[in-house]
Amino acid sequence: MIKKINDYRLNKLIFLSLFFYICFFTLNIQAQKKAQIFNPKANAKKDINEAVAIAKKQNKNVLLQIGGNWCPWCLKLHNFVNNDKVIDSLLNANYVFIVVNYSKENKNKEVLEELEFPQRFGFPVLVILNDDGKRIHTQNSAYLEEGKTYNRKKIIDFLNNWSVKALDPKTYL
Repeated sequence: MIKKINDYRLNKLIFLSLFFYICFFTLNIQAQKKAQIFNPKANAKKDINEAVAIAKKQNKNVLLQIGGNWCPWCLKLHNFVNNDKVIDSLLNANYVFIVVNYSKENKNKEVLEELEFPQRFGFPVLVILNDDGKRIHTQNSAYLEEGKTYNRKKIIDFLNNWSVKALDPKTYL
């Protein structure tokens, strides 16, 4: 009788262990699938040139978010910006937004050199280009953080302060 109880407990323990392992493995795969914001195979130079051309036509600046899928703060910023209707609206009204990958698969060294090494601030890092493709600002995203997330007002102020309108001297006459 004791042997049957011990066998039952052992089988139950094996079953539960296997069940939790499968659940954890499945959730981990799903999380990785969802977190594919940055594409290591993307041609950053081409993407930036296309964004600059669109910005020129639409009288906007270009906003680059540089980072990688390996970076939790990069994913957090991207989701924070895209899930807030006000921020997303400001972004779409004033910028052509693209992500630029930085990872072990593709560090985009040439592009980052042309952008004057924004990675010196860590990741994610934001870079603003005017409609001629000239870098006009590099933003250390740590200054936009608050606790374990981002500060909504700081991001809104950042987007407003670097818009084409904010940089136009006529705005202040």
